[in-house]
Amino acid sequence: MASSDLKGKTVLLTGASGGVGWEAARLLGSRGARIGLAARRTERLQALADEIVASGGARPVVLAADLGRRGEASLLAARAQEALGDIDVLINAAGGALQALTWIAGDRDEARDLMETNLWSPLALAAALAPRMLARGSGMIVNVGSMARVSPFPHLGHYAASRAAISAATLVMQMELAPRGIRVLEFALGPVDSPASRETRQLKGSERWLNGPPKPSTVGAAAAALVAAVADQQAGVVYHPDVFKWIDRFPALGRRFAKRLARGADLDDRAVRVAGSGGDASMRRLHEEWTVERGASRPVAS
Repeated sequence: MASSDLKGKTVLLTGASGGVGWEAARLLGSRGARIGLAARRTERLQALADEIVASGGARPVVLAADLGRRGEASLLAARAQEALGDIDVLINAAGGALQALTWIAGDRDEARDLMETNLWSPLALAAALAPRMLARGSGMIVNVGSMARVSPFPHLGHYAASRAAISAATLVMQMELAPRGIRVLEFALGPVDSPASRETRQLKGSERWLNGPPKPSTVGAAAAALVAAVADQQAGVVYHPDVFKWIDRFPALGRRFAKRLARGADLDDRAVRVAGSGGDASMRRLHEEWTVERGASRPVAS
């Protein structure tokens, strides 16, 4: 795959109903990729598919799926292969979040659903699609992650743990699959000005954590960097912004920064809030406010 050539490549993209996933889908469509769009809400995926067609791209296949439910990822993989044939690139961009003191949420259903979305579903999709990639001797698996894995914050313990876990699994898959021609990439995101960050900003003390340095990226810039990494067949870890590579090389700096900012957190707040498009009503409202404030004409909730 040449760096500028995604034409005709088959891509399964989860988390496509908004945020970075939505913008990445638009860019993939503009570069000629054949796309399977996966997320919970069919109406948002249909709107995205219509936009891609209106911009001159091939009509994507819409694949409604709730990746917070066990077994859904394997079914999604089967449906995607039936509709699109062999998948050249898997992009696991779906992600959930949970706001709760770690010792309060424990292993509640909300916490387990988060792990299903952020860890088990990406691994299940990889397990379902990798055998066909290996048979062809080519393919790419991309896991979109977060630098919260090395710079966490109170109330986001489960989220940070899920991102650390998928990061470790991605590294091991690189070791296992690279010798057999499969590219495996972690796309590690710093703060992004997105509906998800609007939710996180409701946590006391989180503003300085999110505002950097460096400053939060835009959704469009993050999506462009993701698609460029796919087109260039990057492997290993790509950081966005790139400066976050230094946090990975010196993780103690990230943890020290987070611990200092954590002093402003509300450690008496015992609420358990499910974030994301399938989350609490208050969280869904924050998604819509983010959209209206930016004059968006389309849904952007992730």
